[in-house]
Amino acid sequence: MAAKSGALIVAAIDFGTTYSGWAFSSKNDFEMEPVKVSAKTWIGGQLSSLKAPTCILIKPDGKTFEAFGFEAESRYAELCEENEHKKWFYFRRFKMALWNKDIHKDTVLEDVSGRELPALTVFSLSIRFMKDGMTEMSNNQVAGLKPDDVHWVLTVPAIWNDSAKHFMRLAAEKAGISVDKLTLSLEPEAASLYCRHITVQKSGETNISKFTTGKKYLVLDAGGGTIDITVHEVCERGTLKEIHKASGGYWGGTKVDEAFIEFLSEITDVKAMKRFKDENMEDYIDLLREFEIKKRAIDTNTSSKVTIKVPLSLSDLSKEITGILLQDKLPTTRYGKQVSLAAGGKSRLDADVMRTFFNTSMSNIIDHVSGLLQTADCSGVETILMVGGYSESSLLQETMKKRFSKLCIIVPPDAGLAVLKGAVIYGHCPTAIIERVSKCTYGISITEMYDDKRHNMWHRKVYEDGSARCVDVFSIFVRAGDKLVAGETQNEKTYRPINAGQVSAELPIFATTDPNPRYTTDIGTKKIGSVNVPLSGRGTDRSVVVRMIFGGTEITVECEEKTTGKITRLNVDFLM
Repeated sequence: MAAKSGALIVAAIDFGTTYSGWAFSSKNDFEMEPVKVSAKTWIGGQLSSLKAPTCILIKPDGKTFEAFGFEAESRYAELCEENEHKKWFYFRRFKMALWNKDIHKDTVLEDVSGRELPALTVFSLSIRFMKDGMTEMSNNQVAGLKPDDVHWVLTVPAIWNDSAKHFMRLAAEKAGISVDKLTLSLEPEAASLYCRHITVQKSGETNISKFTTGKKYLVLDAGGGTIDITVHEVCERGTLKEIHKASGGYWGGTKVDEAFIEFLSEITDVKAMKRFKDENMEDYIDLLREFEIKKRAIDTNTSSKVTIKVPLSLSDLSKEITGILLQDKLPTTRYGKQVSLAAGGKSRLDADVMRTFFNTSMSNIIDHVSGLLQTADCSGVETILMVGGYSESSLLQETMKKRFSKLCIIVPPDAGLAVLKGAVIYGHCPTAIIERVSKCTYGISITEMYDDKRHNMWHRKVYEDGSARCVDVFSIFVRAGDKLVAGETQNEKTYRPINAGQVSAELPIFATTDPNPRYTTDIGTKKIGSVNVPLSGRGTDRSVVVRMIFGGTEITVECEEKTTGKITRLNVDFLM
């Protein structure tokens, strides 16, 4: 399976909620060693990583890039110290703004201070920075590399809706990536491909790379924001097919962080915590970095107390607002017997308190996976593959192993990099995922001759010629749960213009999770996008065949004009 469009280089950008990064490999390197990639090493204080915090600093004009990642954190902290930060725009963990929402081209984001900028500006500047960094590094390794020699892959959660995926494509194009040189990769699929190319095993059991045809496994992509779950079955020649529609929710590692911040707000003061974040950004960043380390280390067996230093600036704010020293306030809270304050501002938490920060996140994950494994599609699943940065949590790993003790739980080395490296592999092997499952029922609105035995009278309309028709009928293209073969047409319909001079026809697309919708006005059904079908020539006898392809990571449309034979390939516009 060759690289997309015969590209010499495949470059992937893993745009995560908490951490992001990029990596690439040449066609020759991939053929020799598929998992070998080149990537930027990010430095933040004493931390060295192949991914950086997803945060960006934009200059006061709201248009000019200043810094990304660790550098953005440090630069913004400096601005806060100089009391210059209110003029600048600082966004962190902003990817979740696209989760489960209606996204438009003019959608805005709020930065940490509540100031707004177009979301498209924030995302495109971030992508452009990573694109330029990859281009510079690859040019140093491959002499004479041209833009057309690179194919780009951008990761997105599988559970995202179509408008969010379309938005990411638009942001990438605004960042300077050509439309025909860009592929979106679903995050759990990328991770699954990566693990199919490496040796991963548990207690001597069979490697996932050696799974034979018919073997099923569940991919749990636990990131900072979303938990993205899909179920794969191994097919012939090592290809994969999705056997249950992607699912999940907002239960990732940031939920643990939120619980920790709520804890701090209770033991100090809500107002103190807000002012601490607004006025002492450098201390706030250092506090979260320290918590991240402790978060990954805690497990089910930890009995010793967990030490986390409370910044002096936060203690002072707590005293200023409450009038009580923090060490005197602690005993009056519900954590009085479980948390103490030692010399140097070090808070000492019982391990059980630390583990409670995971409760909401892990209970949602456990319940959801349990429900999935009870479905008919998941019958025969014997393995759970845990990937994503949150999967590196010892507590999450041990909890999963205890709850699903009859299954093989596999956590690959560098689980947090599985999506990034897998996205590079996907770019080289775009046909590796041969089948997916539709999350929604898609279709269009049509009219039919009215039949009082089949149609609702509220949808009856009488036309000028005296005919009675039923309007707003949901004409189904694919149903939720349908198996979709990648690259194959799932629906084909012929359309004709209403007017002789018509040069195009808008085809509105509707979606619902109901597998059997009747009308496009039903509750839960909404217009999600449209396709502008081109029409050449004149007259009403012209016809165009519209083929809808739903089996890829994005919905695509092929329009064939019968009179001219002209074929146009389009993406659905989900950002109306």
